[in-house]
Formats: sequence, structure tokens, C-alpha cells
Amino acid sequence: MTGPVGEVRVLVYHQADDVDAIEDAYHDVSREMKEVPGLLGNELLHSLPASTGFVVMSRWADEEAFRTWERGAGHQDSTAPLRPFRDPRMRVPFGIYRVRAAY
Repeated sequence: MTGPVGEVRVLVYHQADDVDAIEDAYHDVSREMKEVPGLLGNELLHSLPASTGFVVMSRWADEEAFRTWERGAGHQDSTAPLRPFRDPRMRVPFGIYRVRAAY
């Protein structure tokens, strides 16, 4: 299988009034995770209609790569800088999706 089909996207929803603070936390986490096997990249997205809304979207080679990292000892430590920004309005502040089709 080539291309993004089969890859996994993880979206973690955040809320912040301080754009600089969440950007700093995002960069800290990204530097910490840059060598994680199977992590293809990530992005910090800022909502246009809701100025306090943010999403960190990470791209993974497959579900197994994501689950291996998620079960690992470093998972909690490496994402700690972003944890204070998790969106408290959401019962589950993340989503995990597999790419089924892409153009």
C-alpha cells in the first residue's frame, strides 16, 4: 500500500487564549517527538471561527505505530506541555482516524 491510504490521523482538541503559549508548547512537544518511529508529521491548526480553538493533528504510518507509541513509557511525558490546553468542553478531547481514501 502506498500513499496515505492506511495511514492514521490523530486529532487532539485544545483551547487557549494565549496563542504564544500553545505554540511554544506545540513546538516543545514536536521537538520531543521528532524521532518517534511511524510518526510522519504533525500540525497545529488554529480555528478561524473560534479564536480559542486549536487542533494538533498528527500523521502516523499506521495504527500499530501510533498504538506502540501510545502504550510506551514516554507518551505521557512527551505530550505533557500541551496537556493544560486540552479542550475542557469535550468529553473526549481527541479522535483517531484511518485514511480510507485520498486524492
